[in-house]
Amino acid sequence: MDLSYLLDLIRQYGDAAYTFIFTYAATNSMLMPLFVGYAASQKVFDWGTAILVCWAGAFAGDTVRFWLGRRYGVRMLDFFPRIQRGADVIVRLIDKHHAWMLIVYRYPHGLRGLAGFVFGIARLPWPRFVLLNFVSAGIWAVSLISVGYSFGHVSEKALGDAASGLSATLLLVFLALAWILSKRLDRAIEQNS
Repeated sequence: MDLSYLLDLIRQYGDAAYTFIFTYAATNSMLMPLFVGYAASQKVFDWGTAILVCWAGAFAGDTVRFWLGRRYGVRMLDFFPRIQRGADVIVRLIDKHHAWMLIVYRYPHGLRGLAGFVFGIARLPWPRFVLLNFVSAGIWAVSLISVGYSFGHVSEKALGDAASGLSATLLLVFLALAWILSKRLDRAIEQNS
């Protein structure tokens, strides 16, 4: 499947694609918003609508994880002892630096799902979480979709129509680099805590 076929498929199922973006943003991080930004640069998505959908999905998903952590957190960790150590590290980071953690926890691969849950376990007040989560989700959506959008424009101008295969390859390389950098940030956070 080439990139142009995928973009045409997304165009066909526009509303369903936005629903998928919302759901993905609620459960995962980084790669989809970058691709959505790229697709918006190709006029597959509306840039502003894509940002709002990602923002709403990220905010909703993390709010649900916070609620689950607040309501069932400590009891649920008893069933998953393998993640207890990671949760303990994140709680310490949240207790010391909750504002910064709420801004950056979305970016490292693998940290977002657990951190959203652990915010509920930490001593962070609900209203403060909701406010900072809203701001953080907005920064995340705008920045990642804008980076993908910019990459789409730069790659199309640099490569032209004749090199669409190379454009798809560059997109995959860009997404792979983003994933590798997020993994390294995960390890750095774990080593420093």
